[in-house]
Amino acid sequence: MSDLVIGLDIGGANLKAARTDGQARSLPFELWKNPERLGSALKKQLRCWKPTRLAITMTGELCDCFETKREGVSTILDGVQESFPSIPVRAWSILFRFMKPEEAVANSLEVASANWHALATWLAQSFGGVDEAAFMIDVGSTTADIIPIFSQIPCPLGLTDMDRLKNKELVYTGVRRTPICALLGAEVMAEFFANAHDAYLLLGKTKEDNKDIQTADGRPATKAFAHARLARMLGGDGELIPAKETKKLAKRIFEKQRDLLVEAIHSVAATLPVEPRIIFSSGSGEFLVHEACKHSSFRDVEIRSASELMGKDASTAACAYAVASLEEEEWQNSAS
Repeated sequence: MSDLVIGLDIGGANLKAARTDGQARSLPFELWKNPERLGSALKKQLRCWKPTRLAITMTGELCDCFETKREGVSTILDGVQESFPSIPVRAWSILFRFMKPEEAVANSLEVASANWHALATWLAQSFGGVDEAAFMIDVGSTTADIIPIFSQIPCPLGLTDMDRLKNKELVYTGVRRTPICALLGAEVMAEFFANAHDAYLLLGKTKEDNKDIQTADGRPATKAFAHARLARMLGGDGELIPAKETKKLAKRIFEKQRDLLVEAIHSVAATLPVEPRIIFSSGSGEFLVHEACKHSSFRDVEIRSASELMGKDASTAACAYAVASLEEEEWQNSAS
């Protein structure tokens, strides 16, 4: 028995896969270090799953192991096709449609970093209302997407990363990989001693994991080691800096990321014809979305969590679930 459509969201640091029945898997994978191992990593991730079709979206083409985004898109799609040669593969584009691999490579900027577009499109079509304004706010490990939606259609001013950065629809801050020095500047050491994940470990917003060594120093993602990493950002170490000081630092990091989101939310809201009434929240940093909304000027907005709309498991790979759902719907419609 096949698993029908499986969606893949291929990032630079993580691979995410989801089925339309709500099952999902995430696998840490540093694409920029091992692009040649992408195919074997995908086979490992989809073990025991038997897809009939693969729907792809990506951000991994941005990795600096690729000379250009076009090369990145081509390499990623080659890796998928070589690993699953008998399975149809299509990539989502910012043109609101799927492309076959050869078309996707020829139009690489239309499929590059289009995962936010797939998620916003699925949410808008599935839960948006006619003449209704909404936001999709997805906060992940590295970035935050703030996408305006009106009348069931995503309507951002920018479609590429370059333009979305200018319009604050893409904020390069996330709850895991963002370096502390990028957030607090001269307040801390200009070194990659710690990242945002350490702050949220100390604040209890993410769980400790002794097996997780995707940290700045390669030591486990625990509160004790997070304290030591944050202490170095203050010029000391785990013995010299008391726990109350690293806890204060963690709170400042939280507040800084929250304020960056609030600023972006207000900026993007100004592009909508009416005030948004719904905010779709998703990503590993959903808690940051809720906090930002509390500090925004919106008082009558309803926050609808991806975990409620697509299931808790699928929400950990929301873009992969969205692209799988879009592909399955189109496939079923064409067959009927």
